[in-house]
Amino acid sequence: MANESRPCPCDIGDRFDYGGRGQEVQVEHIKAYVCKPPAGTDKAVIVIHDVFTWQLPNTRYMADMLAANGYIAICPDFFAGREAWKPSDDWSKFNDWLKTRDARKINKEADAVLKYLQEQHGAKKLGVVGFCWGGIAVRHLMMTYPELKAGVSLYGLIKVSDDMSNLLNPTFFIFAEKDDFIPLHQVTLLEQKLKKNCKVDFEVKIYPGQTHGFVHRRREDINPQDKPYIEEGRKDMINWLNKYI
Repeated sequence: MANESRPCPCDIGDRFDYGGRGQEVQVEHIKAYVCKPPAGTDKAVIVIHDVFTWQLPNTRYMADMLAANGYIAICPDFFAGREAWKPSDDWSKFNDWLKTRDARKINKEADAVLKYLQEQHGAKKLGVVGFCWGGIAVRHLMMTYPELKAGVSLYGLIKVSDDMSNLLNPTFFIFAEKDDFIPLHQVTLLEQKLKKNCKVDFEVKIYPGQTHGFVHRRREDINPQDKPYIEEGRKDMINWLNKYI
């Protein structure tokens, strides 16, 4: 089994041979990867990267998959040109580095991307998905932007103080049973808070036997027994978007 003892193993199982079907564009002050479906549509999904940022093949593969399911998919550089974390970096400094990348301070980038989708692509029905760091960002955006009609947050780290009762639209939370970075008791507490206070549709789902990053890091290349759960997570993500967008 691959080394999963690091603070964020989302790059494990990376398809380095995957170049993507979309193209890179400039969106105001940031770059972005865009992939469009074969047929025209007014539906779009913002794809928010993990700490390895917007150029990771794993994440572009997810964007292309969303495009194949009928959405304009855009994966912007929410680090706005600042360096991504690299697997070769000193992991003892990861937490200090992470403090300089606040997933809740991305409104400037989100504003630019929403404007771009609406003005350049005629997008009227909008959603957002995000992985790891991006999962935290999704929760922030779903409490900030009412135009985002559906959100999927995949294994975003949880703080005990996190309160997501002010979600504006339906949000789906994907977690892994054996995630070393998100204890199950935190997931349980999150679900309890949502059940008590949240006024929109939501779902919290834990996938058995899976570890952090399982949906977008192509774990089937490492351990075939994980493949059904990877496929289930991806299907659940798309079904949630289809239901509310």
